[in-house]
Formats: sequence, structure tokens, C-alpha cells
Amino acid sequence: MRQTSPFCVPIVLGCDWSTDAFTPSDTSQLITWQDGRCDSAFLSTLPPPQSHVSVATGFGCATIFWFLKHRPDFLDSFSVAGTVQDYVVSMLCGLDVCVMTPQNAASWGFYDSRTDRWNRDILQEAGFPVRLLPRLRPSGTLAGRTRSQWNGVPMGTAVGVALGDFQCSVYSCMNQRTDAVLNIGTSAQLTYAMPSDFTPPPSPQPDSALSFFPYFDSSYLAVAASLNGGNVLATFVETLAAWTKELGAELSSSSFYEKLIGCALNQETTDLRVSPTLLGERHAPFHLGQVTNISASNLSLGHVTRALCRGVVENLTSMMPAESLRRAGVRKLIGSGAALARNQVLRQEVERAFPLPVVYRQNADSALGAAMAICDHLQIGDDLLPQKDEAEPKPQGPTAGRDGMDVI
Repeated sequence: MRQTSPFCVPIVLGCDWSTDAFTPSDTSQLITWQDGRCDSAFLSTLPPPQSHVSVATGFGCATIFWFLKHRPDFLDSFSVAGTVQDYVVSMLCGLDVCVMTPQNAASWGFYDSRTDRWNRDILQEAGFPVRLLPRLRPSGTLAGRTRSQWNGVPMGTAVGVALGDFQCSVYSCMNQRTDAVLNIGTSAQLTYAMPSDFTPPPSPQPDSALSFFPYFDSSYLAVAASLNGGNVLATFVETLAAWTKELGAELSSSSFYEKLIGCALNQETTDLRVSPTLLGERHAPFHLGQVTNISASNLSLGHVTRALCRGVVENLTSMMPAESLRRAGVRKLIGSGAALARNQVLRQEVERAFPLPVVYRQNADSALGAAMAICDHLQIGDDLLPQKDEAEPKPQGPTAGRDGMDVI
């Protein structure tokens, strides 16, 4: 899964409102999921979580633990913490607390999705400032209503609790539980829905290539989340461009990319083997890239590009084999992501690797999925239209409709 980042704000509102916008104030700097301050040595000093998710650098709780050890006075000024999208929700609604869904809590660490509770006792015993922990709300529910007009959005518009980027992207294109979704963008993910009665293991399994992401309605996605996707192809193109420049010639990266795809389309098969794990994987961080079975006859750009595209797909199938999709009842594979849309060779290798019907979608989008999820999980009606005099949302029931509604 992708990990979102912590922010800390005091109980003062955390922003300054102008006519129809807000400016952050009294907040920490944004610390992203790519933050690397929590190295493996530091993470090994943290207490084991009661969760199926291992704690990693960039997780909110890990970062707060780091501050607790290295800059404890820094935390004294703050009373609320959450992801950046949780912050936006809090500011839009004028909340003095942070509310968070299980989808984001799982990527904060020390959250037990089986009980929908933080590991409060474990954290307290380790000296963690539990006052910073967000309040948990179910995915697909409301956080409140806009406290003011905001960039043309009326005051009193319903605001959903922030959802996970990956989960919303899947929601936008997974129409049936028998669908699997393959997304190849910068990185790559292959996922399918677990049975409704599935419960994740009670403790982390750091050596497993599979993760289980909280989804909607207490369900989970089985996810093979690779760090290596379109970024590997981009690195190859950038390397060739740099070599060419060193030789005294220059071509744009876009020109290189199109020419490489053309070469690979003319080379329908290859015996060259490329393991493209330039960044390692979360379950195997030291398993880096390799090129094997090199011969004088397979060093053309067509061979290398074909082998690289095949390697990206084979790396995913090594994490989640096609047979496991069949056993899970998957009947169709939905392909999405910029790298897959742009690269016909990659699409050919996907179709070669998976003996399933493959449908490509260009409209798989997390913003669309978030809107669809809120509309699906809330009662559509007049009580969700802007109401200036209503400070708190009423409890809502589920519906299958996606009719028009003002909601963020």
C-alpha cells in the first residue's frame, strides 16, 4: 500500500480562513511516506505492533516515535496528528480533532484492523503521546460539513472522511468481486478482493510478498504492491539518454521511449532475462536487479526492451501468481495506469502472463473512486445538500445509488 504522512496541529484551528480559502497555520511541515529518517536500526527498537501490518519508515507512528527520541520538545506544542488529507478534512469542517479511516490508519502503524483500535496500551507503555492519535471513523462516512464557502463549494456541503488513494483507485474500476486490478504507473500493484469473512493474521509477516489493505465495509484487498513499475522503464530511458549525450548526441526521453517500444514490437520474443527490481521490494529489500542469459544475439534494443517489460510483469506474478488469482475466483483482469496505457509491449506481456480476459481502463482514478464510494455508502437525499445551520452530519445508511449530490 501507499503510506500517508503525519501532520501535527494544536487545538487552535490549524489554519487561517480568508474569503473562500484557508492557509495552514500552527502546523508542522509535511512529512511524506518517502521520509527515510526511520532506518531499519531505529525501527528495530520499536515495540512489536499488534497488527498484520509491519511498521515502516514514513508511517505516522514511526515518525512520531522518532521525534519522541530525537526531538521530544517538538511534540509538546501539538495536540492532533493525522495524514495530510485528514488535515484538509479537519480544516474544511472546522474540527478541532482529526478523524481517520481504517484505510489510512493501517498505513500509520500500530493499528489493529481486526478490532478497529489503535494499539493504545502498547504505545502508552513505550511512552508514545497517545493524545496525538486520530479518532477512527468507518470508511465511506462523513466527517462533517464545510464551515465556510471554499473555492466555489457552498458552506454546509457534506465532507467525507479521507480515504486511501489506492483503495479509491481500485473502487473506480473494480465492478465485480471476481475482477482483479493491475495498475502499472510509477510503481505497480496487482490486487483482488478477499472473501467478506476474511480476517488478516494477528501479527506482521514481513517476508510475505502479499499485503492485505483495509477496503470498504470491513473487507480487505489482497495486494502485491511492487516498488518497481514504470519507474524502471523511465530509468532505462534516462540511462540511454545520458549515454547518448556522453557520446556527443542528444535525443529527448520521449523520442527514446517511442523508438524503444517500436523496437520491442518488432522483437516478439527473447531469451534474455531481466529482473528489474532496481529498488528491491518491501519483503526483499536487498534483492536488486539482474540481467542473465546474455548472448551476442540478444543484445539489441528490441531484445532488451522486450525483456525489461516482461521482467516488470514477471516480478508481479512472482508476488501474486496467476494461479492464485484463479483459486480466488478471479475471472477478469482490469489493467490501468499510465505506464500500461502508453506501452503496448507491456500490455502484450500482461496478456501473455495472465490466462484471463484483460480489459484496459483509462479512467481508473482515485478522485473518481472517492466520489463513487461516498455516494455508494451514504443515503442520497436532501439531508446531504448544503445546510448552513447544521454543524454535524446526521447518521447515514447505505445505498446502492450514485445520484447527484454535493459532497467532498
